[in-house]
Amino acid sequence: MPAPEIGRPRRFADSHMQTAELYRLGGGLVSVFSARPPGGAGTNEDAATLIPVGKRAAVLAVADGVGGLPEGAEAAATVMAALVRGVGSGIHDVSELRDTILTAVENANREILSRGAGSATTLAIAELHPGSIRTYHVGDSMILVTDRLGRIKVETVPHSPVGYAVESGFLSESEAILHGERHLVSNVIGSPDLHISVGVRTPFTAQDTLLIATDGLADNVEKGRIIELMRKGPLAARSKALTDQALRRMAGKSGNAKPDDLTLVLYRRTAQRRRPKP
Repeated sequence: MPAPEIGRPRRFADSHMQTAELYRLGGGLVSVFSARPPGGAGTNEDAATLIPVGKRAAVLAVADGVGGLPEGAEAAATVMAALVRGVGSGIHDVSELRDTILTAVENANREILSRGAGSATTLAIAELHPGSIRTYHVGDSMILVTDRLGRIKVETVPHSPVGYAVESGFLSESEAILHGERHLVSNVIGSPDLHISVGVRTPFTAQDTLLIATDGLADNVEKGRIIELMRKGPLAARSKALTDQALRRMAGKSGNAKPDDLTLVLYRRTAQRRRPKP
């Protein structure tokens, strides 16, 4: 059965999926998975949103309500609702997307702060156009783009002490995944000191794969293994391979496992068929 096409914004909140869901969106295919950890009870504090912008553009987002603070799920849902109100309100000129996204995130930050509950969330966004991608992120939810050979084209740096240590070379990836303070985040939505990291527009082709994921993935699967599992093969199978790997690690007896809500979005643009010359 072909994947259904998304014509209106689609939000996922407090989900506990058994398998990923596959859709057509923005001239490509997108796979979404979100669930609590194995044996986990209560609310899944992650959220995801898929927003079509015309026929060939889209905005994809993942948020992770900060655990240990009140109303994490509500904070994640708030920023997703703000994105839908802004981006999903019928933008016709895609050049407006950058300002619209930034305004939506800032509005969500003010709304969360105004409640006074102390809640917060991370956020990772991909703005997709025919042939290009731009990223936005707050916190430690990851965005990664690789080609079919596994070469990294886009990678966000987590806003966390451990993330900065890896970026500067003080920690290796294998050391970071075992670090006792990997869960600490230094920048969140729900903070008066919020800053949004905005990437440059980067080429994105049908040979590339985009991954957006909460730290339930990166805290349980090393980056090299993530790249190997995502880079080629049917999108639904790649999503299953990634989620299976993370969930097995969470369910294992190893003290290095970090059970957590897990949400990931995979996207590939569909190759355009060339018309034969007359």
